[in-house]
Amino acid sequence: MGNLFTSMLNSANALQVYGRQLAVIQNNISNANTPGYVKQTQELEAMRLDLSQGLAGGVAAGPVVNSRSEYAEQTVRTQFSQLGTAEQKSADLAQVATLFDLTSTTGVDANINKFFNTFSQLSVNPNDTLSRQKVLDSAQALAGAFNQTASGLQSASQQVDAQINGMVKQVNELTAKIRDINAMYQQYSDMSSDAGLDAQMHAALEQLSETTGITALKQSNGTFNVYLGGQTTLVVGDHQFDLTVNTDQNQTTILDGSGNDITSQVTAGKLAGALAEKNDLIPSYTSNLNTLASSLADGVNQQLRQGVDQNGSAPAVDLFAYDPQVGAALSLRANTMTPDQIAAASASAPGGNANALDVADMLKSKMMGTSTYSEFFGTLGGRVGSDLANAQSDRTTQQGLVDQARTLRSQISSVSLDQEATELLQVQRSYQASAKVMGVLNAIMDTLMQTI
Repeated sequence: MGNLFTSMLNSANALQVYGRQLAVIQNNISNANTPGYVKQTQELEAMRLDLSQGLAGGVAAGPVVNSRSEYAEQTVRTQFSQLGTAEQKSADLAQVATLFDLTSTTGVDANINKFFNTFSQLSVNPNDTLSRQKVLDSAQALAGAFNQTASGLQSASQQVDAQINGMVKQVNELTAKIRDINAMYQQYSDMSSDAGLDAQMHAALEQLSETTGITALKQSNGTFNVYLGGQTTLVVGDHQFDLTVNTDQNQTTILDGSGNDITSQVTAGKLAGALAEKNDLIPSYTSNLNTLASSLADGVNQQLRQGVDQNGSAPAVDLFAYDPQVGAALSLRANTMTPDQIAAASASAPGGNANALDVADMLKSKMMGTSTYSEFFGTLGGRVGSDLANAQSDRTTQQGLVDQARTLRSQISSVSLDQEATELLQVQRSYQASAKVMGVLNAIMDTLMQTI
């Protein structure tokens, strides 16, 4: 009779264990598409069987094992950060590149050619009022083209600043979420095995890595310490340290919780891409554009000062003007003057076209060191295009690396519905078998009781 009761208890316990195992499998299936969730496995442990010692044997529920690999997670985060940098540069530089379209009929390059060609046309009939007016009109158009391009770069810089502020806000929101999850781990020790909380933590870490490069170190109590660039502390336990942005006209810097400049530590993620654009790429494009605008304006003004106007007088006003403090390209303008004030003739031959020819020749002259004005702008446009092409190539490469890292992580820890279905069938059969044994034992017990 004792062995009969032992067998019944054994079967009853097995039903409970298999029930728990079924619950874990069902939870896996339900969360197969939940961000950050990984496969959970209910471990089974064989109990000691020794009837002489009263040990009934059977099966016991062991711990629920999390299949997550922190190494695989960090690999995904690292590649994801690099992808974020490339995506940010690719998206923003695509807009900047339109400002340097060499095929445009209204851009800087086209208007440089039109401007100098009007002097060539003026040289044919230097005293023609209509030809002189075309020079003034083309000067205004050229100044406007420079203004528009410089304004576009300025607008791009402002947009990037807005993006940087948004990214830092997102970093602070995500680190606050990680801090709150850490606090739950610290307050409730049994939370360390909570699959839902674990999924939330890793989803937040992955989102954070897209914005900026981080190192996340898991502690023994389940909490994570998070460091920006492996150096600056963002989260330790239930303490979070906000980042702030310091923006001026030329540079944007990131400050830690103590106000220290940590911009140099932001080397990955969308934030790194945006900072590179704001602090390096766009300022360098603007500087080269200003160099071209000031050189062209100064060169044309200097050449015109060597001639005389239609009245035989030295020029009373320069054709171009700009404010170097604002920026030559952004502030370039054609001064107000009448057609007869254009110094198309040389001082030695009033009424002639010598000076108009000299200005027209500047189009093909190496006025920018080893380059003409058009060649200089073309080189600048080519550099923008090259930077964009490199960013797009990096984006494609990094997307492949991210996919590869995610595939490896998936093989290690993701829920496979096919595998879960197979395990579900196995557990169901075990459950049914134990239930059948329980039924047989119950029938035997009933028979014995009736006999007694």
